[in-house]
Amino acid sequence: MVIQPKVRGFICTNAHPQGCAVSVQEQIEYVQKQGNLGDGPKRVLVLGCSTGYGLASRIVSAYGYGAQTLGVCFEKPPSERKTATAGWYNTAAFHQKAADADLYAKTINGDAFSNEIKEEVITAIKADLGQVDMVIYSLASPRRTDPNTGEVYKSTLKPVGGTYTTKTYDTDKDLIHEVTLEPANDEEIFNTVKVMGGEDWEMWMSALADAGVLAQGCKTTSYTYIGKELTWPIYGQATIGKAKEDLDRAVKAINNKYADLNVQAYVSSLKAMVTQAASAIPVMPLYISLIYKVMKEEGTHENCIEQIFGLFTEKLLVADPETDEANRLRMDGKETNDATQAKIKALWDQVTQDNFHQLSDYAGYHQEFLRLFGFDFAGVDYDAEVEHQVQW
Repeated sequence: MVIQPKVRGFICTNAHPQGCAVSVQEQIEYVQKQGNLGDGPKRVLVLGCSTGYGLASRIVSAYGYGAQTLGVCFEKPPSERKTATAGWYNTAAFHQKAADADLYAKTINGDAFSNEIKEEVITAIKADLGQVDMVIYSLASPRRTDPNTGEVYKSTLKPVGGTYTTKTYDTDKDLIHEVTLEPANDEEIFNTVKVMGGEDWEMWMSALADAGVLAQGCKTTSYTYIGKELTWPIYGQATIGKAKEDLDRAVKAINNKYADLNVQAYVSSLKAMVTQAASAIPVMPLYISLIYKVMKEEGTHENCIEQIFGLFTEKLLVADPETDEANRLRMDGKETNDATQAKIKALWDQVTQDNFHQLSDYAGYHQEFLRLFGFDFAGVDYDAEVEHQVQW
């Protein structure tokens, strides 16, 4: 099969196995070049392990610290006529590289919100690892089925308290325009917290602890994005912001409940990156295109693997890490500092349909978007036939 990108709106409906393998290899090589990282986690569970920050966390754990990694993801395998999802190919590539390096790697594909997958993970831990000393929670989903009631909750991207009008960029139409978002009602806020808040993270930690597979001193973190003034109306004073407040609540609950195990839970705030989720959120394609331009000019831009490597080595795995007023680990300071934000705000005020491509780094944004799906990597012949039915 010859695989060329099929982009529809803010998603790409196919993926390239060789390109995904190159992406995984580049991330592995970045970690390997950093040298010996010393002591660190040796048995790591990554919930949401197949793309983005979750995949990077798995790579840093395995290749930075020699950890055995157990992952959970929800990816579609290939069929005769269709490619697999990018996360499927990423996971296949990681498995192959881990096998070559004699590193334990196992991945369970299914709904991480379900009790069945939790039980399957616990069985695998008991059989292969005994216990885990790190749990990474990096799940991203627009909906969640409550495993105890069967009720399905759907998240909503809306402001809270009032209507919000702002600029945005339509990637499909190459168009700068204004968008108006109506405020969420109480049910929409509640549902979003149910999907994106801390409840499932707590349920995972409870299931693991009850099964006796949490090691003494286990560290756990959930990833979030906080942002600054330009994105607060959609990330802060918004339904997503309410869910983020619930993550902060969950941290306190986890730390208190498992104090006897000396569990250390944190929310880790990371910089804005091109992701499938971010592409769907009003404001973010425009905002990210501008911050990429500013941060690349400042020499402070970091990609996914660089962010996670920094989080592990500078924050998460050090004794008494520096936290903010809400006890979060912050890796977003190079983006959210006042000087950088002032530059971004100046560009934001100036940007129009006519000057967007001059004032922004949309080319960089678009390249990273394509690379999420294994496209636009040097050295890959995208005109050549490739075996798409890759398994792991």
